[in-house]
Amino acid sequence: MHTQLKLEHVLFLDIETVPQEENFNILSEDLQQLYAEKTHYQRKDEYTAEAFYERAGIWAEFGKIVCISVGFFTKNNIERQFRVTSFYGEEKKLLEDFKQLVETHFNKTHHVLCAHNGKEFDFPYIARRMIINEISLPEKLNLFGKKPWEIQHLDTLELWKFGDYKHYTSLKLLTTILQIPSPKDDINGSQVKDVFYKEKNIDRIVTYCEKDTVAVAQILLKFKQQPLLIADEVISV
Repeated sequence: MHTQLKLEHVLFLDIETVPQEENFNILSEDLQQLYAEKTHYQRKDEYTAEAFYERAGIWAEFGKIVCISVGFFTKNNIERQFRVTSFYGEEKKLLEDFKQLVETHFNKTHHVLCAHNGKEFDFPYIARRMIINEISLPEKLNLFGKKPWEIQHLDTLELWKFGDYKHYTSLKLLTTILQIPSPKDDINGSQVKDVFYKEKNIDRIVTYCEKDTVAVAQILLKFKQQPLLIADEVISV
């Protein structure tokens, strides 16, 4: 599987998102109504829009990115290294920094962006938030006019589906069944909002995000039947 893909040509990534505001009542009346309409199907009659606002971070229209972690293999004939770094802080700045990395170091035709559920979540979310923040899209995220085979996106969830588009497998489940050390040893996605707004602990979120990025790389190594990364091979920069 993907035997021709060179690992050093892949930029692995993961994002963490939170609701745009800490509380529903901070939103304008228009946005409150629009959020109620947007989430009506998911909520049905079980939750009010306000009670459902805990999940607002999953929609780019009502959420924001607080961290993008990326990882990449360095080409070295002596030892293998996987370098991990993160962009966090003010959203527009972190998006601009991420864009600069992509355009400077991963802008060739052979370069690929890789995430778990990236095609449904990470890639479109980043693109939407860039447009909202008035940032022009890097070529890797600008899909307009491109044919499917011209889009350099790799999704480990899609690889695992093997064409079964009804099937969803979480990163936690996939790392467990593939016997990959679990990245979920601190917080989970449902806790990111409180860690960000209540604890104000962005470092904890960054650590969590970087572990997920490493996990995505480990999954691709499994698909390619290559040895998993060990702790000494992962370098934070």
